[in-house]
Amino acid sequence: MGVYSFDDEKTSVVAPAILHKAHVTDANTLIPKVIDDIKSIEIVEGNGGVGTIQKITFVEDGETKHVLHKIELVDAVNWNYNYSIVGGAGLPDTVEKISFEAKLFAGPNGGSIAKLTVKYFTEGDAAPSEEQLKKDKAKGDGLFKALEGYCVATPDYK
Repeated sequence: MGVYSFDDEKTSVVAPAILHKAHVTDANTLIPKVIDDIKSIEIVEGNGGVGTIQKITFVEDGETKHVLHKIELVDAVNWNYNYSIVGGAGLPDTVEKISFEAKLFAGPNGGSIAKLTVKYFTEGDAAPSEEQLKKDKAKGDGLFKALEGYCVATPDYK
């Protein structure tokens, strides 16, 4: 098995507690509202906490697909959230899982700094393609910006 990792960092004008709430606590209802291509997020196993498996259904290239998302850590006090994509038709054939370790920090002027580590666990020595990495990063960036935009546009969201 190969493991390919990269780190990313973003800043936001939204406070970490509010971003964490949007990205974690309210994600099942907010994400389908702010991302047109995501049709639903439903719990298929668990109670929403650590160990929960969620099915995320989305449309990509005109085709309905899904991924299975396993929650591995939820820490609302320290604004940490770890999860993995562990299956589904949206996971590339050569990838066993993709793990995400997300951490929010207080940033300047009441905003946030978001740090993300992404690890691709591949079959054999197969490396994710540069095209796949760019496509996945663009999706993540889009999700972050859409949820941030919702928080900014909805000042009573707390």
